[in-house]
Amino acid sequence: MNSVITVFAAASLQPAFDKIGQRLRSNQNIVTTFSYAGTQTLTTQLTQGAPADVFASADVAHMTTLNTAGLVQESHVFAHNRLEIAVAKGNPKGIHTLADLARSGLVVVLADPSVPAGKYAQQALAKAKVTVHPASLEQQVTGVLSKVALGEADAGIVYHSDIVTSGKVDGVAIPDAQNVIADYPIAVLKAAKSQTGATQFVSFVLSPDGQTLLKAAGFQGA
Repeated sequence: MNSVITVFAAASLQPAFDKIGQRLRSNQNIVTTFSYAGTQTLTTQLTQGAPADVFASADVAHMTTLNTAGLVQESHVFAHNRLEIAVAKGNPKGIHTLADLARSGLVVVLADPSVPAGKYAQQALAKAKVTVHPASLEQQVTGVLSKVALGEADAGIVYHSDIVTSGKVDGVAIPDAQNVIADYPIAVLKAAKSQTGATQFVSFVLSPDGQTLLKAAGFQGA
């Protein structure tokens, strides 16, 4: 019999999780419905009672919020991600460092600080002692990516995985001394309608096969 589960996942996970969902459907008859958005949006929805079976966050802080509220079972960090600068194909503006993002006349977009990607970007810019005046603050990291891809912005700070899976932008590496490593935890919700399916989903994400799919999408394994 099919298990049908709902997974709330950070927007940056979509390319990897879509593939994981396909694999589970063909191998284990688990049908997954995904709800992708900024981690902060999903956390708010879950605390307000939105039904879901699994939650995958782009930071530990939002998972802790749900844990404190008594909404999730034990969480596990399943992946890590690094920040990278997204620029137009061919890097026409010649952006090579975080410091370059402070140049006048450059249109830079960032994720809102309430979003993990935005919070991490702030930390990286602080480490680099760079002040950026973003043209906009996006509610999820995919908004930053699409503005750069569409030419509405010259650059933005996204995850390495976004660069790997997008194919529409180029990435400029940020050195370790200025970078921030994002930890991604996953947990089964206590109110999950399908505890079995939810547990199987989490188990697959943590399994060697799941980790291979995550690494192919630009994540670092747990």
